[in-house]
Amino acid sequence: MIACFDIGGSFIKYGVPDAGGLVPELGRVKVPANDYDAFVAALKAAMVEMPGPIDLVSIAVAGFVDPGTGRAVIANIPCLNGRVLQPDLDARLGCRTIVTNDADCFALAEYGHGVAEGKANVFAIILGSGVGGGLVINGRLVNGAGGIAGEWGHSPIVDRTAGGLLSEPLPEIACGCGRKGCLDSYGAARGLERIHNALAGTAADSMQILAAWQAGDSAAERSVAVYVETVARALNLIVNTVGIDSVPVGGGLASAPELIAQIDARVRALVLAPRRSPLVVPGIRAADGGLVGAALAGAQMLGEAA
Repeated sequence: MIACFDIGGSFIKYGVPDAGGLVPELGRVKVPANDYDAFVAALKAAMVEMPGPIDLVSIAVAGFVDPGTGRAVIANIPCLNGRVLQPDLDARLGCRTIVTNDADCFALAEYGHGVAEGKANVFAIILGSGVGGGLVINGRLVNGAGGIAGEWGHSPIVDRTAGGLLSEPLPEIACGCGRKGCLDSYGAARGLERIHNALAGTAADSMQILAAWQAGDSAAERSVAVYVETVARALNLIVNTVGIDSVPVGGGLASAPELIAQIDARVRALVLAPRRSPLVVPGIRAADGGLVGAALAGAQMLGEAA
């Protein structure tokens, strides 16, 4: 049996896979973000609630593990950040463990039990407080140097004129990763807000901007058009390069299906291979993608070890 954990900024959710491969939430506890011993104790207490012997602990987390050093990079949970995590958890929990990025888990979940089921090449994206992504090729999660793959949000590729829509470029924004011009600074929910503030001179949150756009506000229409063009141009590069069949979307902005439809229409207009049906679509595993993806990542690990 695989013990599945989804470690968020506030809660640890946990469960075990059912016969259909989904993972009903068995419970949740607060994350002891600054106390590693308490963190391990929380996992152990959850494992006691799980039926049957546990073969593997599979953890989804907002961060990654460098396969070269084994060190975890998990900024929002200080007690895990910088720690050589997996061998220590193996010893403390008494079984094998695997730690997988939460966006990668979302990609696996949408591939295995979501809108991308049956598709060969899947690039699942997050458009929320940040811009993230996970890449699944022929059913296998892709990982890379430093434990990073699918992180399309952190490359300085943004055309600040939005493909010529703007005569004056958007302000250059320093990203949290240290670069300037990253899609994360313009394509996240805060990015939409920055675009609107730069163009309309008005501070508003992303949901307010989208509501104004849907109500026909001209300033919001311009901001959303620039946002859509910016995201679509970056996404078009990934789709053309990798040959993507499906782009499920998670994160807060995925709750605005009209916005995702606009991005989809623009991406399909830009890509080389014609796409008659929607390519960029809201995902359906936003609520349980961490747990379901953890189960699938764990199953792959057990299959490889067999």
